[in-house]
Amino acid sequence: MSDHSSEMSPFNYTEQRSSTAKRKKKNKLFYRKMQYLKGNGYVAGQHKSNHPKVDSGHDQTPHQNGPSTKGPPSSSSTQNNGLPYQASTARPSASTHGMPSLTITVFNQDSHEKPKEPVNPTSTTTGPSLSVSNSHKPTAPSAGIPTKYLAIDCEMVGAGPQGSISQLARCSIVSYEGDVVYDKFIKPSMPVTDYRTRWSGIRRSDLVNATPYAEARKEILKLINGKVVIGHAIHNDFKVLSYCHANALTRDTSRIPLLNQRAGFPENQCASLKRLTKAIFNRDIQTGKRGHSSVEDARASMALYKVVEAEWEGKLSYKSHTS
Repeated sequence: MSDHSSEMSPFNYTEQRSSTAKRKKKNKLFYRKMQYLKGNGYVAGQHKSNHPKVDSGHDQTPHQNGPSTKGPPSSSSTQNNGLPYQASTARPSASTHGMPSLTITVFNQDSHEKPKEPVNPTSTTTGPSLSVSNSHKPTAPSAGIPTKYLAIDCEMVGAGPQGSISQLARCSIVSYEGDVVYDKFIKPSMPVTDYRTRWSGIRRSDLVNATPYAEARKEILKLINGKVVIGHAIHNDFKVLSYCHANALTRDTSRIPLLNQRAGFPENQCASLKRLTKAIFNRDIQTGKRGHSSVEDARASMALYKVVEAEWEGKLSYKSHTS
């Protein structure tokens, strides 16, 4: 009689066969993973950990062309040359093909590529620098960039009986840096009876081909519209232009107590442009017998304004906020 206890039942045989197939499939998947990792140098042998590692000296990053790069000897975030070191690895996970996914990023101190410098948003320039011109000929504004601060000075001649009626004969406008923005001889709308050459510097020949008053006035008002305009006894310049500038945008250097304090004059005294320039800058203007230069006077007014600009503008700002 045969011993049926030694025979395996169909149920047990099927279960054992299924278990053996699963182990073979699992071993085959594991073997493929290990072959991939060993082939790329992430493990030294089959029984090592299957986690990828970055060798400190000789590994080559996957998908990288060219020679391998050496990693830093330590995990410090910065090296002696200040270049950052970062290394990030992802644990291998089974993909559709049974291969691990791997991400490695290395910034090596031995690399020949220098990191790009960050762009400084404040390094952009606002416009070309302006050079001071000694010429009395008019020049156009630099690159068309508007100037917030302008200094103006006008020279007048006389019309009417005994030259008692002041007429505009020259106007000069300079920028904050002292560059000539506008400078023209202007032909008055009335016949000239007194050229006032001793003070104005105007001669008959200067007005022969001069710009007509109406045309020049339009040009001047277009330039100073909406700008902070500086001048010495500037109300006289506006009067001869038949113009009224906004008080908030007008700076009269003949009526600044701060300048008188700097010059050592009484605060309420209306000092001349010549005296203030001499006292503060020790510089002589309006000299000689050829008369005044409106360019020189406009530059002197701008220079005086800049001496007390911060304090003066601070006081004006305080008054506007408290009123």
